[in-house]
Order: sequence, then structure tokens, then C-alpha cells
Amino acid sequence: MADDTSSIHRPLDPRSTWAELSLAERSAAYDNNGAVKNSAALIAERNEASSRLRATLKSHLDLAYGERANNKIDLYPAAKPDAPCLVFVHGGYWQRNSRELFAMLVEGVAAHGWSVAIPGYSLAPEVSLTDIATEMPRALDWLAAHGASYGVAGPIILSGWSAGAHLVAMALDHPRVHAGLALSGVYDLAPIRDTGLNNALKLTDEEIAELSPLRLPVTQKRLDIAYGSNELPALVCDSIALHDKRAAANAPGKLIPVEGADHFTILEALRRPDGILVDAVRRLLD
Repeated sequence: MADDTSSIHRPLDPRSTWAELSLAERSAAYDNNGAVKNSAALIAERNEASSRLRATLKSHLDLAYGERANNKIDLYPAAKPDAPCLVFVHGGYWQRNSRELFAMLVEGVAAHGWSVAIPGYSLAPEVSLTDIATEMPRALDWLAAHGASYGVAGPIILSGWSAGAHLVAMALDHPRVHAGLALSGVYDLAPIRDTGLNNALKLTDEEIAELSPLRLPVTQKRLDIAYGSNELPALVCDSIALHDKRAAANAPGKLIPVEGADHFTILEALRRPDGILVDAVRRLLD
């Protein structure tokens, strides 16, 4: 883990010559599935493990926190109601995946006596990114009001991966959030508008200004920022840039490069009870 990023490897950012790149090249700069050759196998294993665990773990599933179809949350309570709770937000560039596909992450912190909550959220193009960004605070409001009745009443650490990391950065200021851990996130939306991802998102100037953590005032609450050393350069550079911005504002948080991890295998560090990101989550209570 590093607070001083001067020794951190900074890959060449493709956005430094963004205007010279074709649409295909710009899209490739954010194509995690294409960049990881065995991504299909990794995703299939993740989904199978999540399906198995979701069916066997002690849980309260499909609890509605809002009116939209995906406004549901899965709770995996610990033995003690006042145990800390990891709230995990899934990724998928705000337009794919669902909470059910990430139940495999429960095992990591549950082995240390934690509860886990996994909220779902609406997806583009059915709703805008503005709409999506309002849903995480609503899920946290619901958890604050109703979690105790399901055995989840302890301090909340908010974590998310990929697009979920962006939503974590946006919701960090929620009063029930003690601290956050953002994995492999995208923190400036402007380049996304220049890729094929924008076909569904249809980002506006206002959304880029108001929903890009790198363009917003810093939340003075601890946020650890993690990424895999083998991730796409654009994501690595966004992670380092957000940490640097926060450090310049004296906001607490560590930068955590996960050596050898790519965009998908980084989740193993949060899935294994002895994983570096499980340790990071637990330290966020300090």
C-alpha cells in the first residue's frame, strides 16, 4: 500500500493522445473483457460460485429499497447484529451485470465476522447515469432504516468494483458510510463519451461535470483506492489521479496496487479471507 505515489508505476495513458485515436482505439482503452484473454472463463466461474453461495448462505434476498425493478438488496447478516457491514456495489459500465453475480464476495469478510449487503441498481439505457447515481444513497438510506430488523446494524464500509467504484466515490459522503474502498474504477466520465460505451449511457455535459469524481470537491472521509497492476492504463491512471487529488486535499486513504491482478482477478483479493483487500476493508474501521 502506498500513500506517496511518486514510486508508483504510471503507465502511458492513451488519453494523452485521445484526439488522434479512432473510435475503435478509444473503445479498446476501456474494454476490460477484450484486454483480459480469459475474461469469459473468469466471469463464468464468478457467476457459478455466486449462484451456489447465494443459494446456501444465510441471507435475506431481493429486498426492495425503491420502486424500480433493480432496486433490490441482498443481505447476508453476521452472527452479531452490530458486526461491521461491507456494502458492495457491482460493476458493468452501468449497463450490465446484477447483484446476484457477486455473492461469491461474501465469503471474504464473512470469515472475519462481518455482514455483507449487495444492492442492485438500474442500468442504462433504461435510465440515465444521473438516475443510477441517486440509487446508491437510497439503498443506504433503506439499510439505515431497516437493516437492524434483518440483523445488519453495524458500521458500514462501502466498496465497489469498476462502475461500482465510481458509485462508491459518489456516495462516500452518505452519513451511514464510515469509509470506502474503490476497486478498478472510472473517475472521469469525459473520455467515456468518446467510446462505444456511450451508445447506452448518452452522457451529457452536465453529467460529466456533476458525476465525475475527478471533477468534484473531495469528500473528507477515508477512501482507499485499489487497482490491479495489469489493468488497462486508463483505469490505472484514473485511480492514481483520484488518490493524488484526494491527497492534495489532505483527505485520508491509501492507494493499493494489487500486484499481478487484472480487472477480473482483482476480485479474488476481496473474495479470499486472507486477501489483501479483505485486510484493507478491515483496516478501514481503524
